[in-house]
Amino acid sequence: MQGRTMSLTEPTREIETKHLTLRTPRFCDCERIATLANDRDIVTMTGRMPWPYGLDDAKAFVAAVQSQDARHNATFLIELKNEGPIGVIGLFMANDPVPEIGYWIGKPYWGRGLASEALKATTHWAHGHWQRRALMAGHFTDNPASGRVLDKAGFLYTGEIRPLFSKARNTLCQSRMMVWMA
Repeated sequence: MQGRTMSLTEPTREIETKHLTLRTPRFCDCERIATLANDRDIVTMTGRMPWPYGLDDAKAFVAAVQSQDARHNATFLIELKNEGPIGVIGLFMANDPVPEIGYWIGKPYWGRGLASEALKATTHWAHGHWQRRALMAGHFTDNPASGRVLDKAGFLYTGEIRPLFSKARNTLCQSRMMVWMA
């Protein structure tokens, strides 16, 4: 990351940026995750999160993260220094030959550049740790704010629009695809 000090510690997978710490989610984070994620405006803009989103969903999420294959998936809790957890960001293998990145940030933290900061740190980590030179991302066409966040983090539109199932909406939604390249 240009102009910012970042450190990476293994095996805990902790990334430090100017304002954030990205780390593996723990069960003690479940209540905060559930509180922030139980917002229709957040979960309807994701593919995998249900609506409503409760404590059991957060516990299932943390359990799934703890059992994921670290060679192909990486999930980080996004913590704002001195405030605690504010969202989640993750890399996972989907339908493309390169990992896809997805994220969400709690509504009280929108518009502060924190999602872009987390995205930049995660792309840097994927490039350095996994030697990835490309990552994919998508955002629903009715969520242009996410496209702006991805753009600020160096992602470019591919021109492809593909259907993506939204669990919270229980339907296919059009997603604009973007790519990041080192």
